[in-house]
Amino acid sequence: MAEPEPPLVEISLAAPPEVHAQGRSTHGIGRLEDRFQLPRSWSLHLYDYRAELEVDGRTFEVAPGTVSLVPPAARIRYRYQGPSTHLYAHLGAVAGPATRLPMIMSPGAELPMITDLMTSAVSSAAFRPERTRADIWGVLLRLSDRPLPRRPASPTHDHVVAAMAYIESRLTDRLTVPQVAAAAGISANHLTRLFAAEVEQTVVGYIRRRRIEHARRLLTSSTMSISAIAAAVGFPDLQAFNKACRAVTGQSPRRLREGPR
Repeated sequence: MAEPEPPLVEISLAAPPEVHAQGRSTHGIGRLEDRFQLPRSWSLHLYDYRAELEVDGRTFEVAPGTVSLVPPAARIRYRYQGPSTHLYAHLGAVAGPATRLPMIMSPGAELPMITDLMTSAVSSAAFRPERTRADIWGVLLRLSDRPLPRRPASPTHDHVVAAMAYIESRLTDRLTVPQVAAAAGISANHLTRLFAAEVEQTVVGYIRRRRIEHARRLLTSSTMSISAIAAAVGFPDLQAFNKACRAVTGQSPRRLREGPR
């Protein structure tokens, strides 16, 4: 049976939304099903797992790299396959003209930026709630810039997005191309060809760039030591971190921390 096409929802993006709650949450440990309603909040999720999402009796598949945007008061049920982690935000409604978005979306090539914005929104909530609102607004605006789907995503697109999502969730791990390819359900050679065609970069080069982009954010927004940041983004060797940083940005980590002069 074909999976139902996600319905469109209408939300105003005229201003940054109020963020009622946000975080990184893991489910599917004590039980494999959750049911809930949010009477006055939109529910925005970025997934790092496969599960069934049921909204008002309609069931959809979510996968790593998928985003869902569920309107207030909807009856929501999740069926997990095991421990399942996602980034989320619960949002208030904004007055103004409405924008139509699919309830279930794939950010495609925007996935790294969407991940960065969601991560920043969560980490900023305690001390800069205005940053959290701006980041979540940025997520919604970027999603709204994508054309509405006219046909199902191609297998090629799905494989690349699955690989990107796997990489995003494991940047601190020792990642290999065969490992990422297996997570995406294809061979290493096939993944290499897809990245060359769609991302215009090697898989290894993409992993390195994403690690350095995360490191750059930590260098400019935290007081973590450079060695701690290197380890946090998957470079246990400080020399390798310095080399990668120069290759991607043209500057050393210390120079990036100092900022423009």
